Amino acid sequence: MTTENPDEKYHLRLYIAGMTPTARRALSNIESICTDNLQGRYDIEVIDLLEQPALAEGDQIIAVPTLVRRLPPPLRKIIGDLSQTEKVIVGLNLVPYKKDP
Repeated sequence: MTTENPDEKYHLRLYIAGMTPTARRALSNIESICTDNLQGRYDIEVIDLLEQPALAEGDQIIAVPTLVRRLPPPLRKIIGDLSQTEKVIVGLNLVPYKKDP
């Protein structure tokens, strides 16, 4: 049972190193997952470590692409192209949007 609020907004950071095919896949996959499950309750910040390498330290990024769920707490991370939808949903502990009956 989750204690997270289903109306809570998600702040996600996707760390990449250039807009490589893998980075494009990861961005496309997370946008699709969020559109399907979070219905406008999210924002995705893309951080290119080639342009801003100092930002890797704050979230302790050791590989790219890495997705970090900053809000709601606790912080969660997933490394890779995010192609395994179910694992991403479980790994980020997403609370799907539920319409009132």
